Amino acid sequence: MPAKSATRAEKAASARGDTRAKKAASGKKAAPARGKKAASGKEAAPATAEKAASGKEAAPATGKKAASAGKTAPAKRLAPVKRQAPARKPAVAPEKATAAVKGVAPVKTVAAKPPRGESRTALVRRARRIDRELAEVYPYAHPELDFENPFQLVVATVLSAQTTDLRVNQTTPALFAKYPTPEDLAAANPEEVEEILRPTGFFRAKTKSVIGLSKALAEDFGGEVPGRLEDLVRLPGVGRKTAFVVLGNAFGRPGITVDTHFQRLVRRWQWTAETDPDKIEAAVGALFPKSDWTDLSHHVIWHGRRICHARKPACGACPVAPLCPAYGEGETDPEKAKKLLKYEKGGLPGQRLKPPQAYLDAGGKPAPPLGAG
Repeated sequence: MPAKSATRAEKAASARGDTRAKKAASGKKAAPARGKKAASGKEAAPATAEKAASGKEAAPATGKKAASAGKTAPAKRLAPVKRQAPARKPAVAPEKATAAVKGVAPVKTVAAKPPRGESRTALVRRARRIDRELAEVYPYAHPELDFENPFQLVVATVLSAQTTDLRVNQTTPALFAKYPTPEDLAAANPEEVEEILRPTGFFRAKTKSVIGLSKALAEDFGGEVPGRLEDLVRLPGVGRKTAFVVLGNAFGRPGITVDTHFQRLVRRWQWTAETDPDKIEAAVGALFPKSDWTDLSHHVIWHGRRICHARKPACGACPVAPLCPAYGEGETDPEKAKKLLKYEKGGLPGQRLKPPQAYLDAGGKPAPPLGAG
């Protein structure tokens, strides 16, 4: 028993000892394990160092990326600029102005424009200022059709459709010499009238109109041209434009003459965006006192014929350029623009064979008769 118990005790002790020993061993081993961990910490330092080294190596890589990014970034930034650069140029020099004026500095092609949101008051002031400026440039403005009485004026105005006033003035002397009164023209042989009116173009239709209106005057108005709008527009070939020419220049009654020049200029000046003549008449008439309407028509039409032409306006010689939103559509170089001026502004004859004395006193020249070269 003692021996067995001793053996058991030894086994138990050895078991306990082994366990403790194992624990101790594990504890001892744990230290190295911790040491390993510490060592691993130390090794981690190299690892970290490696990472740091890799970081250092990454730095070049990042540098490469940065370098590559640096290379690509400017390309990405510059590419849009290169694409956008042409789009910005028209804001400084409009294409139309630049195309029309080759070799001229952009500063000459751009003028101060009225604001897009121009108020009604500002529009009225600008429109009236333009008219005042034109009145100083054309103080001798007058109807550019030769006439001695209302009958001659209404016939000449009907004939001026689709041709120039100059051509009408060169044609009417022969017509009125042969048919001086409405009664005479009403009884005329159409073929003979057509032969006289041939130079004006559309002579058959015009012959029918002037003979028809002459008959209406002789039968309905006692051979006299009426002085009322509603009566004038009843005559064959006579519309509102012709009626206002007659009323304003033969009877002294204000009216706006909306011809092709007038329509073009008031839209260029942004007085109205209307295209219908009656609506243009109403829109522009609302900007001015009624007493100014006839002279306003002369100023605008004269400016359209002499400076503000349809195809190539002489912007560089225009007295109202600072007030014009369309400045730059034509020639802006002053010297080149002067060569585009017509009639007396260009030193050339006017459109009337017998112009008013005021026009002659201002340096205007009478037009040559038909066939004079």
